[in-house]
Amino acid sequence: MGDCQSLPGTFYLLVTGEPQISFNTLCSHLSTGTRFGGPILDKVLYVHIKKTQVEKQCLEFYNHVNTKKSSSPAVQVELYYESLCGGCRNFIITQLYPTWLMLGDIMNITLVPYGNAMEKNDSGKWEFQCQHGPDECLGNMIEACLMYFLKNVDDYFTVIFCMEYSGNVSMIFETCLTAFNPALSSKQVRECASGDLGNKLMHQNALKTGSLKPPHQYVPWIVLNGEHTDDIQNRAQNALFNLVCETYTGSKPGACSQKKEVIPLKRELLCLK
Repeated sequence: MGDCQSLPGTFYLLVTGEPQISFNTLCSHLSTGTRFGGPILDKVLYVHIKKTQVEKQCLEFYNHVNTKKSSSPAVQVELYYESLCGGCRNFIITQLYPTWLMLGDIMNITLVPYGNAMEKNDSGKWEFQCQHGPDECLGNMIEACLMYFLKNVDDYFTVIFCMEYSGNVSMIFETCLTAFNPALSSKQVRECASGDLGNKLMHQNALKTGSLKPPHQYVPWIVLNGEHTDDIQNRAQNALFNLVCETYTGSKPGACSQKKEVIPLKRELLCLK
């Protein structure tokens, strides 16, 4: 990431009550999936990355101020996950979100929060049992409701990233929503999650997850361009950025010249079914 130091000008992400973080530092951490530590990270999550143009600056830098979309098909990345699975949270934080920030012009993502949950119909209403308990079911429903109301990944993914980075997904969501998309009422999302709409959305995610071929055996379960294999899973969890760059059939953006470190996959980064 030495090239990041050559970015002309000085950019700062202002963090209330903490030292300023240089754009070079933030850009480097986002593009490598490295996590900030301590109270600075907690504050960074509450700054709207897009509105401060950090994403735009990173994209312009790595793509040499050329972010024009290609006519080639975007790489399709589907993530089947559950909100409190440590491996799912790790993949979102260190692989999927940083890769999307850098390569959003050549990839589309689909998030399906459900994972290893089970459902049963009780008098016409679906009841869910989640692998990590009721808090996970609530987190799954909140994230499904966020996607339902906000529609566009540009609007909801940073909110979900903020939630997944935090210790308590369902408790922190209002803070994340206020910071990153205050136009949507947290009350509206809560009512969705606890009502018939959230129940319906979660059932839809159960059907999507249940229709996977091959059937999922763990989460995070990663599908690339409609296909899941052990090789795709391992490569995505080790270095999604490299995989997206290699899979894309169009002219490679400048960001793809920056190969990312391949991190060996650990078994504990999977939540088994």
